[in-house]
Amino acid sequence: MTKLSVNINKLATLRNSRGGNMPNLIKSAKDIESFGAQGITIHPRPDERHIKYQDARDLKKVVTTEYNIEGNPIPKFIDLVLEVKPTQVTLVPDAEDAITSNAGWDTIKHKDFLVDIIQTFKENDIRTSIFVDPNIEMVKGAADTGTDRIELYTESFAHDFALGRKAEGVKTFTEAAKKASELGLGINAGHDLNLENIQFFKENIPNLLEVSIGHALICESLYLGLENVVNMYLHRLK
Repeated sequence: MTKLSVNINKLATLRNSRGGNMPNLIKSAKDIESFGAQGITIHPRPDERHIKYQDARDLKKVVTTEYNIEGNPIPKFIDLVLEVKPTQVTLVPDAEDAITSNAGWDTIKHKDFLVDIIQTFKENDIRTSIFVDPNIEMVKGAADTGTDRIELYTESFAHDFALGRKAEGVKTFTEAAKKASELGLGINAGHDLNLENIQFFKENIPNLLEVSIGHALICESLYLGLENVVNMYLHRLK
């Protein structure tokens, strides 16, 4: 079964919009795990507009499933990850002012940079994953960095799926996943995956280990309830 890691950034955004501690991020993470999710993901940004760096520390004390921290490996982020030591760190090349992640790494251009950072994390027993587009050359480049896994950036798939181009949209992802497996890389995926497209994606991506879903899952939960939605995803990922 592909594991579901729930990104709780949107809950932090809601909390921060009014100050105080509602919704309670720590309780929410524990509840999400109790509903069956196999992981919690956060993406702290330098301005802490949703997840705060202290949240990362506090969550470490309560998360009992896989704990994934993703972000751009600027010095402040690297220091946080080395302090918290999550299960996995996912490296994302987003600008500091980006609303959300919008591209994978150029693993060839940034190879030396990624090699050094990945080695540091692995020396501290933190599993590494890097955000990549479904491009065979970028997957090959990822393997050369020493990373444990890649996370396929799935926005283009979700866009094509919504337009009725399911087969065309997933093809490059299937090919990228096959190449990643050949090269010994684990495969994660995330960005714009939702209840409508997740099962088709899962069925067409060989050896898909984990998906990270936040925005869509929280939006769907407004209508259907958080516990119900978590279990709907788990059913589709079996």
